Amino acid sequence: MGFTVTRLHVGDYEQVTVRELANALACPLEGEADRQLTGAAPLDSATPADLSFAASPKAFTAAQTSQAGCVIVGPDYPNHSQTVIRSPSTRRAFAQALALLFPATIPAGIHPSAVVAEDFILEGQVSIGPGCVISKGVTIGPGSTLHANVTIYDRVRIGRNAILHAGCVVGADGFGFALDEARRYIKFPQVGTVEIGDDVEIGANTCIDRAALGVTRLGDGVKLDNQVHIGHNCQIGNHVVIAAQTGLSGGVVVGDYAIIGGQVGIGDKARIESGAVIGSGAGILTSKIVRAGEPVWGTPARPLREHLKGLATLARLARAKNRSSE
Repeated sequence: MGFTVTRLHVGDYEQVTVRELANALACPLEGEADRQLTGAAPLDSATPADLSFAASPKAFTAAQTSQAGCVIVGPDYPNHSQTVIRSPSTRRAFAQALALLFPATIPAGIHPSAVVAEDFILEGQVSIGPGCVISKGVTIGPGSTLHANVTIYDRVRIGRNAILHAGCVVGADGFGFALDEARRYIKFPQVGTVEIGDDVEIGANTCIDRAALGVTRLGDGVKLDNQVHIGHNCQIGNHVVIAAQTGLSGGVVVGDYAIIGGQVGIGDKARIESGAVIGSGAGILTSKIVRAGEPVWGTPARPLREHLKGLATLARLARAKNRSSE
């Protein structure tokens, strides 16, 4: 942002002034500009050394009685005597402030316990944590961080500023088998690869399979939660968000800015349109097209209004059955 914050280490946190935060966020402040902040906490447990935020009018009452040293608030917050930073996007500003208060702890470089192939390519400063395994032909872009025990199979390419959390596996074989004449499953060799764009974050114990042929691809800005499975040959667009315990079968195509909730199951070769929203626990049938415009829910997934009508109908039937049995 063009502004350098002077930091003093205080335990696991950094120490910054309200003025430094406001300048870094390019937001106006009110109150004690020189107040020192060393941490962050919810409104109800924050101390005078903590930063907090109030994102909606519902939180205003709690914010006005909070002991927080500074609260990031919206333009309409009725401030009286508190130290606040005003932002039109309080949640985003708070996230940016947290990055200053809690900087990354993994130093640049390769941990001595990591196992790295000789032809591994680093395209700039990268952090490789303990126990990582990097196979041959892997390329990782600058600014990326691999936490402990990440495994990257051969020929995978990862872009700039990626974050891979502990235990995730990228480039393992896709689930491909064929029946032979004796009706035994034989392995379909998985000879493709995986390409991951810039600014991608991959949660702990998430698995992204290599393509059978060609490429399994994740676009820029994709965010995957913990324990997500991306099957072989999936094509994930830019800025897609997928919550925990969701699984995509092979060949699924997901458009830009789609949102997929937790514990969703998506059949092979399904297509999720750009901007579509899939609710938690939904089931998407093989080759199904999920349109944008209205969230889908349930198994098999259908537009939310239809899903709710179905639930209401079942509730009415249950009540009618109970009355008839009385």
